[in-house]
Amino acid sequence: MTENDLSEISLRDGSEEINLKRCSSNATPAMAGLPSITHPVPLPATALPPVGAHAAEPAPAETEADSAPDAQTGVTTDEGLAAIRSPMVGTFYSSPNPDAPPFVQVGSTVDADTVICIVEAMKVFNEIKAEVCGSIERIVVADQEPIEYGQELFLVRPSS
Repeated sequence: MTENDLSEISLRDGSEEINLKRCSSNATPAMAGLPSITHPVPLPATALPPVGAHAAEPAPAETEADSAPDAQTGVTTDEGLAAIRSPMVGTFYSSPNPDAPPFVQVGSTVDADTVICIVEAMKVFNEIKAEVCGSIERIVVADQEPIEYGQELFLVRPSS
């Protein structure tokens, strides 16, 4: 903001809005007795879509009974499938490199320690383990797709 001599900027994306205001060097603190801030204050990172990005088509409506997982087991009630969710925001990779086969496919048997994918976050490649025993029934995301924290990646039929 200083480089471009901006004192205020507002960004809006749908119903979300961010307003930033720059304090001038001769501004007084809002409350008497408080020191003025002389160093930058880090703000939490938020994932905003790129400028000009369009919202994705909404997913087909599902009834709550169809998709509601059990709070303790994470098992989707209608199909008895356990959802493996992303532990972080990043990019989903189904194989260790572009020339290698995917870690798992539909029908693959996994146990708690089976590496099922890689999630790249901030140039760090994190191996994600299944943490459940069973058979892969569905792969929900595509290779190299951006993913969110908590997003379903795989659906697994738990072994008995």
